[in-house]
Amino acid sequence: IEQLRKLGQQLEVPVFDTDPQMRPADICLKARVAAQKEGCDTILIDTAGRLHIDETLMGELQDIQKAVQPSDILLVADAMTGQDAVNMAKAFDDALGIGGVVLTKMDGDARGGAALSIRSITGKPIKYIGVGEKLNDLEPFHPDRLASRILGMGDMLTMIEKAQAVVDEKQAADLSKKLRKNQFTLEDFRNQMVQVRKMGSLTDLIGMIPGMGKMKQMKNLDVDEKEFVRIEAIINSMTPQERRQHNIINGSRRKRIAGGSGTTIQDVNRLLKNYTQVLKMMKKLNKGGMRGLGRGMLSL
Repeated sequence: IEQLRKLGQQLEVPVFDTDPQMRPADICLKARVAAQKEGCDTILIDTAGRLHIDETLMGELQDIQKAVQPSDILLVADAMTGQDAVNMAKAFDDALGIGGVVLTKMDGDARGGAALSIRSITGKPIKYIGVGEKLNDLEPFHPDRLASRILGMGDMLTMIEKAQAVVDEKQAADLSKKLRKNQFTLEDFRNQMVQVRKMGSLTDLIGMIPGMGKMKQMKNLDVDEKEFVRIEAIINSMTPQERRQHNIINGSRRKRIAGGSGTTIQDVNRLLKNYTQVLKMMKKLNKGGMRGLGRGMLSL
């Protein structure tokens, strides 16, 4: 219950708590009364995990169902368990008549086998999938997008939705103007990196780009997310003037920045080198479009 309390605080959702010695069905009935007093129109009843072969615990769920008569019942299953998840879904459906399934741990490899089998055996839909450990890593399930990922064709729609959720339109317009005028600063570089991190794992994002999943060098790619933390720390250790005018960052400034960010001078040098390469590519792109970008990449 403590974990639920913490989640409730983060989501600003009230969590009902009472004597754990009470019958689960009675707790649910009291929760419904409390929700009605609070003016809530939706109640989520989170039951403890259990094996489908445990008749006593399965009986508890049936008691809750009779007492509360929920409008929907969702089974949360671990996609990594494969056939066990399928067997569990069938047993729970036989006992309770579930309305759908939430498959967790669907991030990383495209684990579509369990989803296809559960749908085939129970006839019930996969409604949501968990693709990470953060609060916003629960996504509606789209069969066509999963099939696209399995076939290595990417998932641009999900990627676009993630971008729309984190990108501020005004900031995007301001950034576009800066890019056209070659005024992209280290501060902008940091802000864009923070927004990309909000979209999720970079490895997963790369997998959503069509064609990337089929490239040999991308199949076992594991992006070091700690590198983003180092880059952000380095830029945060700079003064506002240094972020806007990277050319003034001399040897003594680099030493100070490295000390303040807990990194090395080599790390600072590498960041500045990568940043100047980005500026060169953008300059080429502004001058000659994609043709100019191609020449710029060949010259780096």
